[in-house]
Amino acid sequence: MKSAAKFSLILVTVPDLKAARRLAKGALKEKLVACANLIPKIESHYWWQGKIQRSAEILCVFKMTKTNLAAFEKFVLVNHPYDTPEILAVKITSGTERYLHWLSASIS
Repeated sequence: MKSAAKFSLILVTVPDLKAARRLAKGALKEKLVACANLIPKIESHYWWQGKIQRSAEILCVFKMTKTNLAAFEKFVLVNHPYDTPEILAVKITSGTERYLHWLSASIS
């Protein structure tokens, strides 16, 4: 395993597959991310406007370099259907050398 300190996983939830595919395709076209995984049929429970809410959502997992985080955040805020979208960056500590090379080459 090789150090992957310059990479991040970004978690974004969306209400439906159409929105997930739109975000994935747009982020890929703009070379903000190397890969997007769309995980359908999650059930989210959360506080919103003083009440506990529940909704079906899609979880999007984006893989990118940390240098693209600010541009990706702007992209999501402009293109996401929620007023307050979830955008969480998770540090990647290590990964296989070949995969990390592919990830880096796919964005630049």
